[in-house]
Amino acid sequence: MKLVKPIKATKPSKRVGRGPGSGLGGTAGRGHKGAGQRSGFKNRYWFEGGQVPLHRRVPTRGFNNFNFAKSYEIVNLSQIAKIKSKKIDSEVLLAKGLISSNFVAVKILGNGDIDKAYNVTASAFSASAVKKIEEAGGKVTVQWLKNWEIFLLSLNLEVKYYLL
Repeated sequence: MKLVKPIKATKPSKRVGRGPGSGLGGTAGRGHKGAGQRSGFKNRYWFEGGQVPLHRRVPTRGFNNFNFAKSYEIVNLSQIAKIKSKKIDSEVLLAKGLISSNFVAVKILGNGDIDKAYNVTASAFSASAVKKIEEAGGKVTVQWLKNWEIFLLSLNLEVKYYLL
């Protein structure tokens, strides 16, 4: 079957600036003077003609914790249970691909169960993770600054100025 283009499927473009009889002569529908009259002008949807825009008229309110929030890499006990090493720290977790960098804060969460005694060193622990690790005969060590000290020393920066 032959596909036929429907009649009048496309609207012809307006012929602007072709005399007063066309209805779009003279200023070609652009009005008199100003940026909108000029070539290359783009009418941005947020522009309000020089009036103070809405996003600046609305008052800023409230509080955002983004600048102050501590960000952790999360590791669950179910992931630690798959590791054969008894000593778990950021180097081991990095080697197993559970964290992205050696210089990030790591938090151990209590999702899952462990059956062996692990000596776990991390930046933070949930209460359930501490309980499960100690019930299994393991040991929990909170060590927040070790990796940051290594990182700052690798940049030849003095540690004392950055650990407030």
